[in-house]
Amino acid sequence: MCINLTLTAMTATAEPDAQVDRQATLISHLTELRSRLLRIVAAVVVVFLVLSPFAQNIFAFVAGPLIAQMPAGSSMIATRVVAPFLTPFKLTLLVAVFIAMPYLLYQVWAFVAPGLYQKEKRLVFPLMATSVFLFYLGAAFAYFVVFPLVFGFMQAVAPAGVAVTPDITEYLDFVMVMFFAFGMAFEVPVATVLLVWTGFTTPKKLGTKRPYVLLAAFVGGMLLTPPDIISQTLLAIPVYALFEIGIIMSRVLVPAKVEMEVPNDDPVS
Repeated sequence: MCINLTLTAMTATAEPDAQVDRQATLISHLTELRSRLLRIVAAVVVVFLVLSPFAQNIFAFVAGPLIAQMPAGSSMIATRVVAPFLTPFKLTLLVAVFIAMPYLLYQVWAFVAPGLYQKEKRLVFPLMATSVFLFYLGAAFAYFVVFPLVFGFMQAVAPAGVAVTPDITEYLDFVMVMFFAFGMAFEVPVATVLLVWTGFTTPKKLGTKRPYVLLAAFVGGMLLTPPDIISQTLLAIPVYALFEIGIIMSRVLVPAKVEMEVPNDDPVS
């Protein structure tokens, strides 16, 4: 009887202590999260303040592919009173986030890294670095390859007598969607490796889905780009090529998953 009472008392004492430890851990995690978020905001603000004096130049650079395709003597228009002022600064803020992205992702990495195993750290950090590079590569591909072709096509199909004078606000919204679409589309190798790493699928199974991936790439290009075959194809083909690269990367980075997919053909004795 005395032993039971003693065990009960010890259990009752241990439960509040465990609850206090959990609360302390939660508070420490929230404090760490707050610190990381403040650093992220501070980094974006600092880059934005540095770029602000060049807001007009940044907009001129981003609008370059469209201006180059417009007839001589024509220009873009602003249909809102404050658009000539706000649109370049809105673009500058987005560019600040774009430039600060490596530091932002590093803060995310620093927050989640303590909870990862060593083998997970060796895989996650290269994937994060690769994802940043691929996002930048997708945005650069959209600017230097897709935009000149799309805007040239739009000018060519304009009806006779119609002056193509895009609004600067609508143009900004369009290019941001295109940058995001191509940036995310170029993340296909990272997504492929993550699917294999988590055990959701294997490289061999992904290889059997090639026809469906090719079809999905063209459907995605149709939904994410303007309604012309040029931009749809320019998105679909790189996405499919990156899918093939993702399969190769998954075989190299996640060898354990590759071994699991090999069937056992030995006859049962």
